[in-house]
Amino acid sequence: QVQLRESGGGLVLAGDSLRLSCAASARMFSMYAMGWFRQAPGKEREFVAVISWTGGNTAYADSVKGRFTISRDNAKNTVYLQMNSLKPEDTAVYYCAQDRYTLRMPPSNVADFGSWGQGTQVTVSS
Repeated sequence: QVQLRESGGGLVLAGDSLRLSCAASARMFSMYAMGWFRQAPGKEREFVAVISWTGGNTAYADSVKGRFTISRDNAKNTVYLQMNSLKPEDTAVYYCAQDRYTLRMPPSNVADFGSWGQGTQVTVSS
């Protein structure tokens, strides 16, 4: 069972930036698409961004497109989420997740991801 550990969350002001990191223990990390999701209080977990196993394909939720960038370093078994121009509505617990299957086009549904980190809190104050 892969272990995923997020870091980099915190309290920032609107307009600031944060970079989240997610370190994975899986030996086959480079064969899986990786995603970022978030969950605000009282809301369902929602898709934020995903990156393919090669890193060559990415997709974003419309709400973060142009502000967030997902990337990965397969040599370090780590996936990142660079978040710029943060808004109060970005406040949530952010989770990284690993695709259930290897070597496929990156999915974006919660159910397509089989392993999850514990989450890191991002709070954006106005």
